[in-house]
Amino acid sequence: MQRREFLKTVGGAVLAAASIGAVLSVVLCVGSIASADWPAFRGPGGAGFAAKGQKAPTLWSGEKNIRWKIAMDQPGNGSPIVVGGRVFVTSAEDKNGRKRSLYCFDASDGKQLWARTVEIDRVMPKHKTNNYSPTTPASDGKRVVVWHGSAGLHCYDLEGKPIWSRDLGEFRHRWGFGTSPILHKGRVILHTGPGKRVFVAAINLPDGKTVWKTDEPIEGARRLKDEQMGSWTTPVVIDTKDGARIIVSMAWRLVAYDAETGKIVWTCEGNRHSRGALAYSAPIPVGDMIFVTGGFLGVSLGVRLGGSGDVTKTHRLWRFEKNPQNIGSGVTVGGYVYRANARGGGLDCVDPKTGRVQWVHKGKLADSTYWASIVAVDGLLYATNQNATTIIYKPNPKKFEIVATNRLGGKCNATPAVSGGRIFIRTMKSLYCIGE
Repeated sequence: MQRREFLKTVGGAVLAAASIGAVLSVVLCVGSIASADWPAFRGPGGAGFAAKGQKAPTLWSGEKNIRWKIAMDQPGNGSPIVVGGRVFVTSAEDKNGRKRSLYCFDASDGKQLWARTVEIDRVMPKHKTNNYSPTTPASDGKRVVVWHGSAGLHCYDLEGKPIWSRDLGEFRHRWGFGTSPILHKGRVILHTGPGKRVFVAAINLPDGKTVWKTDEPIEGARRLKDEQMGSWTTPVVIDTKDGARIIVSMAWRLVAYDAETGKIVWTCEGNRHSRGALAYSAPIPVGDMIFVTGGFLGVSLGVRLGGSGDVTKTHRLWRFEKNPQNIGSGVTVGGYVYRANARGGGLDCVDPKTGRVQWVHKGKLADSTYWASIVAVDGLLYATNQNATTIIYKPNPKKFEIVATNRLGGKCNATPAVSGGRIFIRTMKSLYCIGE
């Protein structure tokens, strides 16, 4: 890589959340972004869908249809975004994670345009499968925001000029961090966990000031009554007749926040199970309900929207105790949920009205493990497994219908980004631009 510019962290502290009701649509307000942009984790709507009219290649390999390829010095689970003809991605600068960077590349040729690096004065714990660049940046088309965990939340313009930085405190967990910021109506919405202190906050995008902050009650950083505990979930914003709501799958419950005030509108318990209280993948709005899959072979839940306070008894439609290990987030098409599971769980299709699995597809065990979230483009689903192989298939609730299998080589935990007829994939060692 080219020479990097370094920026010291400055102080401050904050974060964000929102709310829910009777859902009308899923929304992620990101300002005046172009329709071809992929401005945040899981795309322009935060639900895994490319913008209408977007295309993506269906055939590639490590050599075929590779527009450009860039070596990454350190492994990362964070996904790329594409805004205004630029690709943004996070990376650590060393194995100890004491220096953490945001990189900007030209989307047309892969040339590095700039890098901004912040430093932290201590080594933070992490899981061996996690790393120090597990998050995805977010942009409104004018600014880009990146969350470096205990190294802070930072905002730059698209030329790399620092706008503001916030030190939100230390977030220590033996498995590290992994939530990503999203943008909504000129605010950064951030879920800060896991750690001894967990909160969701809204931060004003232009100046970095806290709009509201709502704490989540947590009993201990690692365990709750001897259970494994933590949430690595990125928030989802939905529109309702009562206003926008931010939905977060916390360690032991689903929480809906009012997007304007941060007030908790309702909660639903059920994420906790016999193996722990864990949440990895994002909640999935489906019509007038939310579909949730918990972490560590966790539960699945169906929750009807609406109500106030604790709605566990009134709005929880069903609950299944054990599911495949699920880390990447699924998508919903035609009223069904499509998931890509870890630990050899493969791909499956679930009826969210009942929680019943429609079908399961597993290839070889090594090719059936997914950490990346599913991406939907032009009527097809793209699922990238840990062997950097992308399975393209049709969203058919009756059977698995494969379209293509494309292998890059290497290892991958990051979710692809789609922009301008191309797909951008970050593996542990490289960043690829793929286009026919």
